[in-house]
Amino acid sequence: MPSKSAGIIAYRKRLEVEVLLVHPGGPFWRNKDLGAWSIPKGEYADGEDAEIAARREFAEELRLELSTPLTSLGQVKQRGGKVVSAFAAEFDDDLRSIRSNTFEMEWPPRSGKRQTFPEVDRAEWFTLAEAHEKINAGQRPLLERLAEVVDITPSRRATPP
Repeated sequence: MPSKSAGIIAYRKRLEVEVLLVHPGGPFWRNKDLGAWSIPKGEYADGEDAEIAARREFAEELRLELSTPLTSLGQVKQRGGKVVSAFAAEFDDDLRSIRSNTFEMEWPPRSGKRQTFPEVDRAEWFTLAEAHEKINAGQRPLLERLAEVVDITPSRRATPP
């Protein structure tokens, strides 16, 4: 059975709508950029509510609590088979203070040494066009769904705050 993840696309309205994406931490992702970014998300168990899991994962990956209402964007299936349930939330915060949870792994491989890495090493705001280039290809449909929910058309721009 494929694994399931739940996550949140946080967005803010500036001159253009911007979305919050995270870059995975650890040595495998260090030099990867295009296609490596993701919405803040994480796995959840059968029987667990996807919205509750998405809020938990957002808090774990960014150390930011999100109490605003969420709008469901449905599910997408990534190339590896993982099913991602996503939600949208209008949110605007300074990302300089984020601190992700960590994971431990053997590194370098077969060295017997264990190292600790952040689950997320960066979080940044991107316009929808930039995000389309940066995000994991399997999550791109979520950006299109967000644009529909926020009622964004190429000729319509959000007003600055």
